[in-house]
Amino acid sequence: MTEFVEVNAISHEPVQVRKVEQYKLKPAGFWVRFWAYLLDLAVIAAISGLTVNPLFRIFGWDLANTIWYAPVTIISSFIFYLYFVIMTKFWSQTVGKMVLGLKVISAKEGKLTWGTVLFREWIGRFFSATLPFIYWAVAFTPNKKGLHDFIADTIVVHENTYEKHDKVVRVERVEPTVTKSEVEEIQSNEKVTDASELSQLQEPDRL
Repeated sequence: MTEFVEVNAISHEPVQVRKVEQYKLKPAGFWVRFWAYLLDLAVIAAISGLTVNPLFRIFGWDLANTIWYAPVTIISSFIFYLYFVIMTKFWSQTVGKMVLGLKVISAKEGKLTWGTVLFREWIGRFFSATLPFIYWAVAFTPNKKGLHDFIADTIVVHENTYEKHDKVVRVERVEPTVTKSEVEEIQSNEKVTDASELSQLQEPDRL
């Protein structure tokens, strides 16, 4: 869900409109997300270097085979996607995003669900990683959304940076309404008042 803060409201009675100032979290652009992604790749490389490589050397498995169905490629890919899924689900940001002050939020829901994270960080990121030119869409789309953001309906924002958006909304003037019982009560009070005044006029003055 996109966060916003309503700061001020100015009413214009003659034209029946109201100007609302909203502050939304600023979407993160292409380059800051790109640098965050490079930092994440470095973290993933370190994790693979500390786990996958020693394991393959212990069992004498081939580390030089780079075809897509090679064991080292499959395990490295699993670590790649698992890293993004776990970090985004529990912290809404990866290490690279933490360093640069970025965060993934849902455009509709308050909290990222497992379904949203899996669609974004597994399925959507698979297409972005397989076809890198798709990732360039971040630089040109509204709210700086990549393909994986469109798939999961998410937005990457700066954590503590807001943008001002002025919105003019129409205000419907509501005419005051009076119920039948209220009318009868008013008329009854008026009759009592009239009768009291009349009795005072007819009462002789006392010396």
